[in-house]
Amino acid sequence: KAALASVIMGLSPIMGKDHTIQHLRPLFLILLKDEHSDVRLNIISNLDSVNKVIGIHQLSQSLLPAIVELAEDPKWRVRLAIIEHMPLLAEQLGVEFFDEKLNSLCMSWLVDGVFAIRSAATSNLKKLVAIFGLEWAQNTIITKVLSMARDPNYLHRMTTLFAINVLADVCPPDVITKFMVPVISNLANDAVPNVRFNVAKTMAKIAPGLDSTTIEMHVKPCLTRLNEDDDLDVKWFAQEALVICH
Repeated sequence: KAALASVIMGLSPIMGKDHTIQHLRPLFLILLKDEHSDVRLNIISNLDSVNKVIGIHQLSQSLLPAIVELAEDPKWRVRLAIIEHMPLLAEQLGVEFFDEKLNSLCMSWLVDGVFAIRSAATSNLKKLVAIFGLEWAQNTIITKVLSMARDPNYLHRMTTLFAINVLADVCPPDVITKFMVPVISNLANDAVPNVRFNVAKTMAKIAPGLDSTTIEMHVKPCLTRLNEDDDLDVKWFAQEALVICH
């Protein structure tokens, strides 16, 4: 069944819209409800070819339960696979469907217990901003990501920094200065050295795109404090970042 699921979607362009709806769509819907995760995943992995022929809305009601189940699968590699397909799904399903049904899933992956999942989820943020735009990002994900800086779990606070590193590539300097720099600066006081040296690394990442006033008033004072840290790793990364700022 997994092999069938991996090839059946490719028949849509050959059979055309009417035959796909009449003959293939019922099979797609059955396979989307299969008990084996690899069968469902193979259908979702090949949605693009169906979308071009009949539009993904024809499957959306059955698609959502399958996505949710895969997103919560106990096997982290299955969760990772669905994460990697999320940008394509987002593009095909549209912003309204995504925000209503899938946004919370994407945010939940940022606090997954497996580092590979958290890392893939942060990379997804950049792709989602590219699809839906900066205004959408400011209204939906940036605030949520930055709020994780107050999370009791230091791994989640670090995820905030990793996400800022990714989002800085698609956000203009004024957004970074207004929303992200204060959060990064506050995390410089974190009790966990791993968080503090990631603050230095994040400042080094975003500094080249910031104006001189922001550098002098916010970035350098933060790095100067970290340069006096008792932890050698924190101090080293702070020194590296200060070189970039000069």
